[in-house]
Amino acid sequence: MTLQEQIDHIALQEAGHSDTAAALPLFTEFLEQLGSGRIRAAVKTPDGWKVNAWVKRGILLGFRLGRLADVSINDQFRFFDKNTYPLKHLSLSDGVRIVPGGSAIRAGAFVARGVVCMPPMYVNVGAFVDEGSMIDSHALVGSCAQIGKHVHLSAAAQVGGVLEPIGALPVIIEDDVFVGGNCGIYEGTIVQRRAVIAAGVILTGGTPVYDTVHERILRRQGDRPLVIPEGAVVVAGSRPMSSPWASGEHIHLSTPVIIKYRDNRTDAATALEESLR
Repeated sequence: MTLQEQIDHIALQEAGHSDTAAALPLFTEFLEQLGSGRIRAAVKTPDGWKVNAWVKRGILLGFRLGRLADVSINDQFRFFDKNTYPLKHLSLSDGVRIVPGGSAIRAGAFVARGVVCMPPMYVNVGAFVDEGSMIDSHALVGSCAQIGKHVHLSAAAQVGGVLEPIGALPVIIEDDVFVGGNCGIYEGTIVQRRAVIAAGVILTGGTPVYDTVHERILRRQGDRPLVIPEGAVVVAGSRPMSSPWASGEHIHLSTPVIIKYRDNRTDAATALEESLR
């Protein structure tokens, strides 16, 4: 059987009915392939991004197979986690720049050459971070999130993880996207290449995004996630509530607004971060 078939076979067994000793070597192989980028939680196809449900199933299997272990640094820094998910082992030859100061990358995450990690930041299992991207201080790359090439995740940016439901698409950040500080991108949102997400913008599956350039409202449609178009420049805006009482009290709701699409001037504004690499 293929690795996929074996993972599916074990993962679909009821908890407590699988042979843990026999399953652990298979899971170790799965985790190594996931961490090396040979398998991914989601892949881009000619028809768009597709989730690999079996990969997410394998990640959840690891939590089921694992036992709680003491992974403390010393008596002052005490940590306890599943022994199936240690920290990722990296060496100088991997070409990943990890600045000292409290960052962590979990085993089963792929981090490509040229990635810069500023402290403290965290990359969870199943995440894929492609070449030349920067993960700034206090930024999170959640489980199974897919980060493209030359992406900048600014300080305190949160890219949410999506493990369950199994078939749910994780958050996708495509190549050359700039994500500003204190942004939150969750629930399988797709940010297409070269988009700029300004500081403080929150994007979720239920967030309507107002495109003032094309005079349209972007939303999640059924199983189709919210998609931020290529080159869109999204800022934090607001819109008034329509009920009489809320209107009388001048209450507004936060909402993302596309104010323009990326041009050479925008490129120049976001290119400053290259000097930090």
